[in-house]
Amino acid sequence: MRHALVTPDGDHLRWVEIPGAEPARVYLHGLGASSPVYFAAAVAHPELAGRRSLLLDLLGFGISDRPIAFPYTLEAHADAVAVALRSAGVSGAEVVGHSMGGAVAVVLAARHPDLVAGLVLVDTGLDPVTPAELAHPNSSGLLAYSEREFLDGGWRAVRERVGPLWWATMRLAGREALHRSAASRALGGTPGLRELLLELPVPRSFLHPAADGEPAGADRLREAGVRVTAVPGCGHNIMFDNPDGFARAVADSFAGSAAG
Repeated sequence: MRHALVTPDGDHLRWVEIPGAEPARVYLHGLGASSPVYFAAAVAHPELAGRRSLLLDLLGFGISDRPIAFPYTLEAHADAVAVALRSAGVSGAEVVGHSMGGAVAVVLAARHPDLVAGLVLVDTGLDPVTPAELAHPNSSGLLAYSEREFLDGGWRAVRERVGPLWWATMRLAGREALHRSAASRALGGTPGLRELLLELPVPRSFLHPAADGEPAGADRLREAGVRVTAVPGCGHNIMFDNPDGFARAVADSFAGSAAG
């Protein structure tokens, strides 16, 4: 395990690092998750093994510190990741971000372009979440509560809603981190996340479950040079449901970037 001091208050962001060839690959998890848990099998897969890999836990999640005063916006997450990557001597990395981690990756690439040479977004929402999506059974239900309501006991209902798999890592997160991160992402904390992605000058790919159909605005993504790839036999957690398909799609994305 590695760590870096990322705030003036003494908070540390931590990650599991696997040695290998450069350029480094950086993995960013989704809401309530943990990169060593969600990406370990993928990093060890023959399609992806052999590369220096950093499985980062965002501040507030997993093995990283959980400061109460931290804002947990996408921008704040991205800036903390940037401090950690510079501390680790990383630049020009290939970044893989799942769900909210993909949103953080887009902001990281926009705010710290020296750190990111390519992006793979894994079923990442690019637009503010609608009320219908917030009410969907697969939603965490976090934003049915104000932050105060969530801290005062709403988290118990969320625990029951998300089930044992998601809760296994969600329970490790700071509750302020969970609610503020969800609010920043779902309520459009970074205006124009989709526009940021479209304008980035680096190679970009977007992976989505084949069963869900193409993501919103897929044609526009392609027009901007974003590679859109359907992965069969999976739901939102592509790396869990179809690890072979996930590893192949990520490897193909970066191979295509290098060839281009």
